[in-house]
Amino acid sequence: MPLLNTAIEPLRFREALGHYASGITVITSHIDGEQIGFTCQSFHSVSMSPPLVSFSVMSGSASYPRIRQAGRFAVNILSDEQVEISQQFARRGTDKWHGIEWQESPLGNPIIVGSLHWLDCEIYAEHAAGDHLIVIGEVKALDLQEAAATQPLLYFKGQYRNMRHA
Repeated sequence: MPLLNTAIEPLRFREALGHYASGITVITSHIDGEQIGFTCQSFHSVSMSPPLVSFSVMSGSASYPRIRQAGRFAVNILSDEQVEISQQFARRGTDKWHGIEWQESPLGNPIIVGSLHWLDCEIYAEHAAGDHLIVIGEVKALDLQEAAATQPLLYFKGQYRNMRHA
């Protein structure tokens, strides 16, 4: 029987959670003529009525304060053909939007062209949780792509995966 350890080592904790496959999203917003975005793997559905989703972001995020100021965001659910986009939006201190084709959502958020699906949200609530913030958004618009061959981009054991090679 495993012993109860009151001091979980962060790297061991991260490794354990890496055994849970997740989809990859890019959270985007737009304020004062500036597009904002970051890669996010901690995205979840919350409620059907009202339609709520959530994502977690590090408390020290450079991007999130601008999204909070805008009061709205889009969730771009990436396809398995968008690994480079995920990597580009995961980097700090670079022009994340360089070469990215996008269009405006009904709420004015950037939608990354080629994403599997997108959800257009207004910030509904925010909760502090350790070194992260849990942001809840109310979905105001969405788009479901009907391309049967398109698959989601997955992340598992520290690597990008897809349904064909999971």
